[in-house]
Amino acid sequence: MILYPFVEGHNGYEVDLSDRHWGDFGTALKSIHTAVVPPALIRRIQHETYSPQWREIVKTFLERVEDDALDDLVAVKLAAFLKARRDEILDLVGRAERLALALQARSPEFILCHSDIHAGNILIDANDAFYIVDWDNPILAPKERDLMFIGGGLGGAGHTAQEEETLFYRGYGQTQIDPIALAYYRYERIIQDIAVYCEQIFLTNEGGEDREQSLRYLTSNFLPNSVLEIAYKSDKTLREG
Repeated sequence: MILYPFVEGHNGYEVDLSDRHWGDFGTALKSIHTAVVPPALIRRIQHETYSPQWREIVKTFLERVEDDALDDLVAVKLAAFLKARRDEILDLVGRAERLALALQARSPEFILCHSDIHAGNILIDANDAFYIVDWDNPILAPKERDLMFIGGGLGGAGHTAQEEETLFYRGYGQTQIDPIALAYYRYERIIQDIAVYCEQIFLTNEGGEDREQSLRYLTSNFLPNSVLEIAYKSDKTLREG
């Protein structure tokens, strides 16, 4: 159980984060990443394993849509989308698998990460104060687990990816970014989205109008200038390999 104080405000998708907010974001996340976690607590926090869980789920759904008979309209639309994008999705999964193996062969420093630090988990209250919420899934992982969100297409409107990075790192400070870890986490985030929305739409009839919204969220990953295109453009491992 987690007890939060109630914050009356708007998240970073509902309001544009200002230049100062992005700097505050960098400062706050640096404080989290450099926090000294007591050993007793470390043992209770999830450790990164680069699990294939979401990749395997996506591959399973790609197989199922070839044969399953569907009568729900949203599920039919999703199945058609997955069939049309099959090769692209398998390529995405393959990239993540390759990078996961590369990271498993290393021993990067694990630090405390929020793990889901997109704009929806940043709140700005009526006094313009900045809050980070949704602390239900912290993880000990490379810092890129959180830094993948900066300039990754998940920061809300109001700034370009380059502007987000410039403003954020003014607060966070200079740091060495591992291109393999950054690319892996950006790919893996998209794969997790596909898996979660497929589970909701294919395995349940719940959600009502939210089912159509979930389908829009899933397919939006593949739009021009969206998170997948940003992930491809920022993947320096493609030029290094």
